[in-house]
Formats: sequence, C-alpha cells, structure tokens
Amino acid sequence: MEFGYFTLSDNHYEDNQRTANQFVADIADEALYADEIGMHSAWIGEHHFNSLGVLSCPDLVLAYIAARTQHIRLAPAVTVLPLHHPIRVAEQWATLDLLSNGRVDFAAGRGYDRREYLPFHVSFDDNQGLFEEGLEVLRKLWAAEGRISHHGKHYSFDDVRTTPRPVQRPIPTYVASFSKPSIELAARLGCGLIVAPFAAAISYGGLKEVADLYREACSRHGYKPGRLMCSYFIHIADDKEQEAAARARQIRYYRECAIPALPGDPKTAPPSYRYFVGMVDRLLKVKPEDLTENSVLLGSPQQIIDTLKKVEAAGFEEVILYFNVGLKPHAQVKEEMDRFMREIAPAFGGAPGQCVA
Repeated sequence: MEFGYFTLSDNHYEDNQRTANQFVADIADEALYADEIGMHSAWIGEHHFNSLGVLSCPDLVLAYIAARTQHIRLAPAVTVLPLHHPIRVAEQWATLDLLSNGRVDFAAGRGYDRREYLPFHVSFDDNQGLFEEGLEVLRKLWAAEGRISHHGKHYSFDDVRTTPRPVQRPIPTYVASFSKPSIELAARLGCGLIVAPFAAAISYGGLKEVADLYREACSRHGYKPGRLMCSYFIHIADDKEQEAAARARQIRYYRECAIPALPGDPKTAPPSYRYFVGMVDRLLKVKPEDLTENSVLLGSPQQIIDTLKKVEAAGFEEVILYFNVGLKPHAQVKEEMDRFMREIAPAFGGAPGQCVA
C-alpha cells in the first residue's frame, strides 16, 4: 500500500492569524518535503473564496512542485469539474503531465459548497449532470488521436483537438465519491475511486462495503476495477495530552470549516446531496471522544498501523494523509510526515527514505 500527502487547505477558522498566502507557501513546502521523504503522491484540493480552504489553483502549485521533483506523483484533490469547461481542464492537466514526464493522477468531483458555485454562475442544483458529462468529455479529449466533436446537454463543440498530448495514455483518473451515483459513474467510465472513510461508514457501513460495490459495478459495466484509494486525517500522538490536543483540533476543523461548507439543510440541499444532511447532523453531535478509525488516524504509530492494516485488507491500494488539518503548525506537520515514513510506512513495504513512485 502506498501513501500520499493530502490537503484541502483548510483555513476558515475564528481568530485565525495565518494568512492564505502563508498557508499556500506552507503547503508547497510540505509537498516538496513529501517527495524528499519518499511519499508516493501529493494531492492538493481546490477551494474558492475561503469558504473552507484557500488554495484555488492546485494545477499551478503542482506545476511548481513538478519543476522541483523527479518522483512524486501530482494530483488535484479534487478538480471541481462543473466549475470549469472540460476542454480547458483537458489542456491544463495534459500540459502538466507532459512537463512532469507522466506523473499526473487526475481526480474529479462535484464539490459540496453552493457558495463556491454562485460567483461563477454555475448551477449547483444541476451539478451532477454537469459533472458526469464533463468527465465523459474530458476522457474523450485525452483519448482522441485527432479532432473530435461533442453535442450534449451542457457542452457542445465541433472539430476540437487539444494540445499538447499527455505522456500517459490514459492519464489515471479517479472519481471522488460520497454516493452511489459517483461509484456508478467511476465504474461506467473505467475510472478509479477515492472515498473518505467517514462517508463510507455512514453511507455503506465501511470501506470493504464500498470496495465490493465498486467492483460489482465495474463487472456490470465490463471494466476491470481500477485502483481504490481513501483519504484520512492523521494525528500522531504519544501520550494522553497530545491525543487530547489532536482530538480538539479535529473537532475544531469539523465545526468551523467542514460543517459551514456542507449542504446540511434538507430544505435547500439538491436531491443528489440529501445524504449530506445526515453527515452534517452526525458532525454537529460528534465529541472528541467519539472520533474513531472511521474518520481519523489518531494515536501511536502502532495504533495507526493497526487501522491501516484493515484498510489494506479491504483492498485499498493507496491512502492519502491529511496532516495539516485544524491549524496544526507547519513544523509539527513536517515532523509527523517524517515520523510516518520512518515508523509506519515500513509496515506496508516502504522503507525510510525510499521513493516508491
């Protein structure tokens, strides 16, 4: 099992003295450090207007990382595809794949925050249709040898050829999933799947159940299952005091960042987001002592290894790790990244300082 660095650039906190510019600089430094210590990948989220996070252009940050590294794979976490025209997305990520010599992993999702849609004048209520068609168009553009035309409900064009061509044919593509329609879409298009353990536990019962659903859907659509990935918040804690601080940090993230961004009102949430209502209700009630391995890796290195062994047994091939959550200091983030690769990753076949890309 492989491990990556992951961030949503959460910075929407009360009395927060950390500027967006400083945090973006910290994230770039952490992604470079991930390559230095042998992590497999760097996954950087897209958020707009500091509704949750402050990093709006993961493609540009990853291009910066690409120019300074040789091994680490480069991925958005995720591209909020309905906010962009798929032609432009195809051009941008094919260019990064070329410049990085084939190191792009592409991931797409719908997002979950209506406030990020409004200034772009994109329909939040219809984003499932925009997402599905946009992803189909994107995949066609990357696969085409020449010019193509497309006439759909949301996108229409004639005689388009995107340049440059990506090095990878195809670029590995993942769908970020909180729901069965997303699992179905990934299977129908032959994409890999990324899930959050917390959502998997609420919606399906756990990671193994998600893996089974995905594999069954792939079989039904005639595709070999792609790679399964999941994301985890992580806090390494050596004693009760550190553990209490980590639990408080995680709860603060839920209360001040995540909940305001999620569509938790059943009166205004589109039908395709109704499942979020239950998630928000759970998050509102969660207490520090309620945090479990269904959402957070928290505790000693051995405790984290024990949880990740279950993830591995469920068939997941990569876990992307959210170290810098909840205003965790930059120096502490890098210390925990280093400890993870020295004390935890070797239990899964990785060696300290060994790049596995």
